[in-house]
Amino acid sequence: MLAALLAMHDDLALAERSITFHRDRLAQLVHPERQIGGYEVSHVLDCARRLAEAVAVRDVQTSTASAVLRSLARVTTPAPSPAAASVAPAAPVPAASTARSR
Repeated sequence: MLAALLAMHDDLALAERSITFHRDRLAQLVHPERQIGGYEVSHVLDCARRLAEAVAVRDVQTSTASAVLRSLARVTTPAPSPAAASVAPAAPVPAASTARSR
């Protein structure tokens, strides 16, 4: 289980790095001082698509890791009800002996 959680953490970290890279690259491509021609448009669209994919991967990994962590919570056993606790079996009474003791 620990190995799976560590792998999920690595996948989340990779998705975050990918988001940061593609967000920065997209910001470079659409910088206000830069001309966007026909050739650059395909790069902008590709970068936006990759950014959307990285965000989707991060969201899936986050929900999966959250579900796994929630499943690891300790389950408490229910406390016995007061009615069951008050009804205790009576202690056995020693049988009366007919033989006389000395």
